[in-house]
Amino acid sequence: MKTFNVPEFYRSPIISKVKLYRKVQDPRKKDNSPTVLDFGTVKYYIARHFGFCFGVENAIEIAFKALDENPGKKIYLLSEMIHNPAVNKDLTERGVLFLQDTLGEQLIPFDAVTANDIVMIPAFGAPLPLLKLLEERGIKTEAYDTTCPFVERVWKKSEQIGKTEHTIIIHGKYNHEETRSTFSRSAIDSKAVVVVRDMEESKRLAEYILGSKGQEQFEEEFKGKFTEGFNVKEHFKKIGVINQTTMLATETAEIADYFKTVLVEKFGEQDIKTHFSETHDTLCYATNENQDATYGLIDTDADLAIVVGGYNSSNTSHLVELCERKFPTYFISSEKEIENATTIHHYDYPNKKKVTTTNFLPTKTPLKIVITSGASCPDSLLDAVMNKLNTFIGNTKKIDDVMENLKTYN
Repeated sequence: MKTFNVPEFYRSPIISKVKLYRKVQDPRKKDNSPTVLDFGTVKYYIARHFGFCFGVENAIEIAFKALDENPGKKIYLLSEMIHNPAVNKDLTERGVLFLQDTLGEQLIPFDAVTANDIVMIPAFGAPLPLLKLLEERGIKTEAYDTTCPFVERVWKKSEQIGKTEHTIIIHGKYNHEETRSTFSRSAIDSKAVVVVRDMEESKRLAEYILGSKGQEQFEEEFKGKFTEGFNVKEHFKKIGVINQTTMLATETAEIADYFKTVLVEKFGEQDIKTHFSETHDTLCYATNENQDATYGLIDTDADLAIVVGGYNSSNTSHLVELCERKFPTYFISSEKEIENATTIHHYDYPNKKKVTTTNFLPTKTPLKIVITSGASCPDSLLDAVMNKLNTFIGNTKKIDDVMENLKTYN
């Protein structure tokens, strides 16, 4: 796989060695058990896969290239390039300006942008109406388009099944940048597009597919989540499910399988290939790997989990969701959220708010801590988290001794 020129300050002495060790020890990526860093008084279980993915490294390389190649010019990002505060802060400190926030609200008016300025497209892509608006103003975006190739792969699948008149169901968060971008493209080739957030919402949509609810209820229940002119009597004869690449991969697969059974109920097994398009190949490899590795973490005997990443990061939130199935889990943006040996400030994702927990570290030796991070989180942040925890836990082994005795949990 291609390697990228990512700034060295995003790398880390500890995590880089862990990743190299696992690459040598498990080159075919068959072992999802975590790596154990044994500091004596504390053991860290490091996920097999985590941190910067292909799409994020691609975006970072392009963004810093834009800065290097355009000294003195105004450089804008359409919105946050990726959902990580540390990376976005690095860019803004170097002069990059955001035109919109993550929800599409304007921060800087487009009237302020000229054809001589640089506008970068974030890794999530951009909705077609926005690209058209920029084009009409003479602003070119092709040179520094950081759109993830795996997001573009979803767009291609959407185009393919849209041309065969399948209604497209997007599994995603309807207001997420990537979903908005995918929605705008799906609406070109498909007669109808609708977004579902989860299995619960999928089951509610099935009531319209099977005819137990009507058009007026649909327009109220799915307001803002479907294309203009959507007709529940006409547009559920053929269906294809695509995804926001950062959603839970297993959930996307379950939702697709569920809609297939709904169409079997409606049209029968014999003609199902006419009515349902198989789209499992749109799932992002990095999302899959990170989530599979998190299942490996869940199989350990750890006392708690710490997940590092941006609080608006979808893929990170799903790692938190998985860890919470077994451990007390703390979702933090950096080591700065760990105040001392007893207090941690972390993000309650379901309720979208910061909370504070005291006595979060159990009083036992050795303490066993699961650590992982989202696909947009620099490895250097995990080093910082472990180093800070070590200062509070105390009596830890020297890092050189620990790195000489790496092993897997199995």
